Amino acid sequence: MPMFHASVAEMKKLLQGLSRWLEKAEANAKERGYDPNGLASARLAPDQYPLPRQVQAACDAAKFAAARGAGKDAPSHPDTEQTIEQLKTRIQKAVDYLDTFSAKDFDGAETRRVALPFLEGKDMAASDYLVEMATPNFYFHLMTAYAILRHNGVPLGKIDYIGSLTTRDKPPAAQDK
Repeated sequence: MPMFHASVAEMKKLLQGLSRWLEKAEANAKERGYDPNGLASARLAPDQYPLPRQVQAACDAAKFAAARGAGKDAPSHPDTEQTIEQLKTRIQKAVDYLDTFSAKDFDGAETRRVALPFLEGKDMAASDYLVEMATPNFYFHLMTAYAILRHNGVPLGKIDYIGSLTTRDKPPAAQDK
């Protein structure tokens, strides 16, 4: 599977799912009679980021995966979101940015170098960065946001996490087997 589809396209799909989770959180809060923005302080453990920072980090991981994988500069987004609506806007900005990329942008990623600001003097091939750093980092923050919402009673299930699947009809002969 081409690198673009295995990383950026999948991250885009999952970010759109994250936005739907936040919509479910709003609806759940309304049903239960509380302000959904109270989730802004929710976290799984005292030393982990709260929900807004998890969402911001997932968005950043996706935009950096795309930008670094394609050898481009990522836009800067200040981490100021504190409401569900602001978080959904942040997610949409990330999705819109991911929409600017195509599979062709990742041609040459095997030899393109990515600097690692957190490891001075080190870099990685863009393809290794996508597989070893960007994708796991994205999933970590996405899953933590999911867990925070579930822990706070938002009715999410596995299909909410996985999202839509690319399916097709089996050929008639294969259906008989």
